[in-house]
Amino acid sequence: MANRQPVALVGSESLLGREIRDIVATTVTGLELRLIADDEPAGLLTRVGDEPALVASLDAENLAGARAVFLAGSPASSEKTLELLADDPAAIIDLTYAAEELPDARLRAPLVESAADPDDSGARVHVIAHPAALALALFLRRLQAHDPIRRSVIQIFAPASEHGAAAVEELQQQTISLLSFKSLPHAVFDTQLSFNLLARYGEEAPVALEESELRVERHLATLLALPGDGEGAPMPSLRLVQAPVFHGYSFSAWVEFEGNPGVEALESSLAIQPIEVRGSGLEPPTIVGQAGQSGIAVGAIAPDRNQPEACWFWLVGDNFRLSAENAILVARQLL
Repeated sequence: MANRQPVALVGSESLLGREIRDIVATTVTGLELRLIADDEPAGLLTRVGDEPALVASLDAENLAGARAVFLAGSPASSEKTLELLADDPAAIIDLTYAAEELPDARLRAPLVESAADPDDSGARVHVIAHPAALALALFLRRLQAHDPIRRSVIQIFAPASEHGAAAVEELQQQTISLLSFKSLPHAVFDTQLSFNLLARYGEEAPVALEESELRVERHLATLLALPGDGEGAPMPSLRLVQAPVFHGYSFSAWVEFEGNPGVEALESSLAIQPIEVRGSGLEPPTIVGQAGQSGIAVGAIAPDRNQPEACWFWLVGDNFRLSAENAILVARQLL
């Protein structure tokens, strides 16, 4: 017990916070997780694995002494935490992008980084890369390392859970309301998402879909430029679409190679941790099957009938698992 490092989790009851709690409880040793309230009232009794835990209020006293602080709650709680920690030496591991614009912030993605990367262990603010950028960087860098890419076009299908529990509930209530001929709630998306696909949210939506698309693009450009295997993969053309699903990212990728190696060679070269390849004899991966799984899954690889040097790929990834595992890897590197 004496060797456990104290770390605080702000937003412990959020969907992302629960994912961090689950991973720490089941697979991580050496961290003493301190649960901090976000919007929920302090004093809530909950659990971390099999152990009971009390959710503390978000104040300087409860953050004091933590070696690192995860930001996994609302934007307001992240901003408040940053203010409280202004003169505190604790490392900040931000999964909410609230600290993204700080001058000392570093974009982090341990699943993509290599030993050749610049040492970020001395940085204080670590912003975890967007899960869609993480998934695509893993995929494109692995392809580039074996079969150089000429260009690629990727459609990204985003889940409601990327906007938290309120968005998941809104999608659920929209579905129920449509089937019972009632008016639709629209506080998050400001339009109908249920039984629909969106290229843009309504004008009154608190966060624009284009904002998320630009963040994915920025983060992916940074991750593709990191040194190591797969360095130099060209930036793809991206389009982010909001899908009527609760959880998990899906990607439809068209990739043109300098010389197409063929489906079997691509399946073989991609098959390395943390990428699961579902070959031609298996069912393509799904977001349901990937829920709670590490890394990404790739399948349904098929040659483009109209372009001999190109292939189609289908990718899926659990957005919370990708973000949480990378955040915990950063914490373990620091501590």
